[in-house]
Amino acid sequence: MRPLRGTYRLFLLAAAIALLLTLVPMPTWLAVMKPMGLALVLAYFALEAPEVAGLGHAFLLGLVADVLYGGLLGEHALRMVILVFLTLRFRHRLRFFPIWQQAGAVFALLLNDRVLDLWIRMMSGSTWPPLLFWLSPVVGMAVWPWVFLLLDGLRLRRRQAQRDRGP
Repeated sequence: MRPLRGTYRLFLLAAAIALLLTLVPMPTWLAVMKPMGLALVLAYFALEAPEVAGLGHAFLLGLVADVLYGGLLGEHALRMVILVFLTLRFRHRLRFFPIWQQAGAVFALLLNDRVLDLWIRMMSGSTWPPLLFWLSPVVGMAVWPWVFLLLDGLRLRRRQAQRDRGP
């Protein structure tokens, strides 16, 4: 049970950092291209530690994101649940892809997230987003290898430290 607790702490820390990084103010034209950090963190943990990042955690973190961003309550929750569901559904295939193929799969997941975002915007009566709105999944795909390697390195270091400490 101890290794799971360490992974859970890392998950919560990574999710909190992703949520806080999303709140960093940026120019409007640049903010539209910013990848959804929470989606990348959830995708990583759904791939590598599904016992930590399930649908319930995705829903709760999505609600936290909705409250933080001041948007439609449940919008991010729905989007994160669908993203984690799709990641868990294809987890056994995606885990053994090379990192560049995983980046392509993450691009598809983030593109699906953008389509859902657009659908929710249109249903709520918002205006059509700018063309740069579609660049965010490309940026997320480009950032995925670094996010994956960073979180994987932290998990490996934590496991080695626990192993060195002994039972």
